[in-house]
Parts: sequence; structure tokens; C-alpha cells
Amino acid sequence: MDPNDSFREFMAVHQQSLMRTAYLLTGDAHLAEDLLQSVLLKVLSRWPKLADVTSPQAYARKALVNQYISWRRRLARVAELPRAEPPDRPYSTEDSMIVRIVMLRALAQLPPKQRAVIVLRYYEDLTEHETAKLLSCSIGTVKSQAHHALARLRVLAPELAPKFAEMEDLKGAHR
Repeated sequence: MDPNDSFREFMAVHQQSLMRTAYLLTGDAHLAEDLLQSVLLKVLSRWPKLADVTSPQAYARKALVNQYISWRRRLARVAELPRAEPPDRPYSTEDSMIVRIVMLRALAQLPPKQRAVIVLRYYEDLTEHETAKLLSCSIGTVKSQAHHALARLRVLAPELAPKFAEMEDLKGAHR
């Protein structure tokens, strides 16, 4: 069996989920593709060693978040990060499209760590413990970052404040 066969199987199962995470982190389809490609090259180079890892998907997701934060730090020093325009693919209704655009623009204005917490907790539906482990921080930091991020999102997108309150209530009941 070719050693890359297991990697191909991994990609067939998890590529879409990892791409969604990359897109939510970057807010831009092209940057998301670049981010995912650079992370997958690293994962592939380490694939034989990952045979002992219980969750290669968690490893890849953590690598995505770390690479995204690293990119943001580097770009912040050099130039301003370009903002994504509204997605070019249609959504089911005009209202859901507007909500998505407003949400993506608001997410793009959060600091990298807060954005990562929001994406992992509310889009990837990870627990506080899983998010903390992925970000190599304490559960308290995840809670604090989520609290501050949701407060900032309420200011950036006041029309979505009820949605943020609903998100907070849902996660508060299911930690």
C-alpha cells in the first residue's frame, strides 16, 4: 500500500471541513485555499509520524489556526490585510446572504485569536475544552476571548445582536 493512500483517504473525508474552517478564518476564498494548501503540505510531510496521533483532523485544524495567526501577524507588520468582498456564490435567500456578508465583515475585524475562538466554538461546534486544547490556552482564555469577541461583534454588527445572544446562550448551556 502506498503511504500516501491513507493521506488521500484523510483528504477525501476532511478536505471540505478544513476548507470551510480556512475560509471562516481568512474571509477570502483565495486566501483560504492558500492557507489550506500550505498547511496540507506540512501535514503531508509529517504524515508518517501522524500515524500515532489519535485525530489527524484535529492536528490539521490546529495547524490551520496556527498558520492563520502567523500570517496575520506577519501581514500586520508589513501591510494591511485585504478584506474579502461578498462571496460570489448565491445563497438560498437574500436575507441569509446579507446576514452572511455582515457576519463575515464583522468577523474580519476581530483580532486573530478572537476570530479563531469564534470560528472553532460556533462554526466548528467545538467544546471549550477542545478549543482550548487546539489553541494551546486555558479554558478561561477561550471563555474570555469568546465573551470579548461576541461583545465586539455586537458593536460591529448591531443588527445581528440577537443572533450573538442566541449563540452565547446555546454554548452556555452546552459547554
